Amino acid sequence: MTIAVTGSTGQLGRLVIEKLKARVPAGEIIALARDPAKAADLVRVADYAKPETLATALAGVDTLLLISSDAVGQRVAQHAAVIDAAKAAGVKRIAYTSILRGDASPLVLADEHKATEALIKASGLTYALLRNGWYTENYTGSLAGAVAAGAMIGASGEGKISAAPREDYAEAAAVVISTPDTESRVYELAGDTAFTRAELAAEVSRQTGKTIPYNDLPEAEYARILESFGLPAPFAAVLAQSDIGAAQGGLFDDSRTLSGLIGRPTTPLATAVAAALAG
Repeated sequence: MTIAVTGSTGQLGRLVIEKLKARVPAGEIIALARDPAKAADLVRVADYAKPETLATALAGVDTLLLISSDAVGQRVAQHAAVIDAAKAAGVKRIAYTSILRGDASPLVLADEHKATEALIKASGLTYALLRNGWYTENYTGSLAGAVAAGAMIGASGEGKISAAPREDYAEAAAVVISTPDTESRVYELAGDTAFTRAELAAEVSRQTGKTIPYNDLPEAEYARILESFGLPAPFAAVLAQSDIGAAQGGLFDDSRTLSGLIGRPTTPLATAVAAALAG
């Protein structure tokens, strides 16, 4: 079985390749990337935005993991090109990194994922929809700045967030795509233990020995602050709206499907925070 992974040099993709190498022979893995210079081996050139690269890249592939594009606003067209190329190349099964409860999520970010899921279902290919919850790194990546500022901010209120590190999601993806399956399936993937932003701030306070409060803000104010940090206005607005979606329960899941796939509990928040503060 030949397995290909798009976006293989990205933050999630490189972890999936690493996990796959522990499960299947390297000769069965094809890493697809826009810039092959960024990857050491197993690479074929595949650019979502250049459909002419996709046919050759997908030749001989049995199972494809389509990691969602980071080009918000252009994802559907780019994903459609990959799905069409996969079908034309004779790919038998496609897995896609979607968003938690992609068909019913209150997050605006879910719209392109929902459209992509529809394209995959219409393709006739066997599929695995990996509906990933939030990455813990979405929060731990900015901890240094929050500690320096003496506070954490957001707009998620008391919303519970079932996050897990990228490595946990990558391991689940590797398990799914390396296990032969002729049935189409949907996986709602999230961390075992949910937390609010206030609880995250409390954990950071505990580990740093400093009082780091969480300040909950109105959506528009949070978006303006994110924009003042240098984020483009449209992206700042999407992030702020994602917090509102979290407040509405859009990032909560207690099915433990993720830990079931990887055969262990998902990485605890305290462990992720400690790693971020140490790094």
